[in-house]
Amino acid sequence: MSAEASAGRGRLERTVFRVAQMDCAAEEAMVRARLEGLPSVRGLVVDLGAREVSVFHDGHVDAVEGALGQLRLGTTLLRSEPADAVDDGRPFQASVLRTVLAINTLFFAIEAVFGLLGRSMGLLADSLDMLADAFVYALSLIAVQGAIRTKKRIARLSGYGQLALAVVGFLEVVRRAAGHGGSPDDVTMIVVAALALGANAWTLTLLTRTRSGDAHMRASVIFTSNDVFINLGVIAAGVLVGLTGTSIPDLVIGAVVFLVVARGAFRILALAR
Repeated sequence: MSAEASAGRGRLERTVFRVAQMDCAAEEAMVRARLEGLPSVRGLVVDLGAREVSVFHDGHVDAVEGALGQLRLGTTLLRSEPADAVDDGRPFQASVLRTVLAINTLFFAIEAVFGLLGRSMGLLADSLDMLADAFVYALSLIAVQGAIRTKKRIARLSGYGQLALAVVGFLEVVRRAAGHGGSPDDVTMIVVAALALGANAWTLTLLTRTRSGDAHMRASVIFTSNDVFINLGVIAAGVLVGLTGTSIPDLVIGAVVFLVVARGAFRILALAR
């Protein structure tokens, strides 16, 4: 940025507000939507647990305080101080997203290979879900430096992509139920799904540490939360396949997985709106 531009914007400040009635994600989204549209705001850090919002801005704080006051959420200005740079957590978000992207890409390949070798619809469904997640994380990584409108567009694109995968996968379940495909290997299902469960638990832990309310990050958390339950379902289906000697539990969990994937897609599309 040129010296002239910096001078025009004024000194960067960090002002912390307490927002007494910001006690859930809905109020946080309202705060972000209201402040991120202001020309003077350069970055936000929201601590939902403490009900505090740190605003990096230039110019006088009145515009920011007035915008928060219009939300009628019980806003109080706690302190204001000079800031050397905007520290809104985006570098940390980018680092986390690169890690979880690598995890999901790896486990997409692992589950796809073993799903084919083990003839398991559940593992194949879970692998496609991992692919959808990897797609989401890649888009989220691009969105980290984007504006709020860009982030919402990316979340919307992610939702449509996941919905398309759900439809294709459910059609494959129907095809196999009609007699096309062999009996799945229960041991392969259980072992691979257990490994995927560990990977998704690790991914979810990393994502929640960002404490971000941005649409693209919340989309990532929704997808990964679904995955944990999906992995448990595939493990249970593997046990039932071994006990019953039929492929029905595998087909059932495959169908359930794709319904869960579709439900997650609709939640993401609602969030993007």
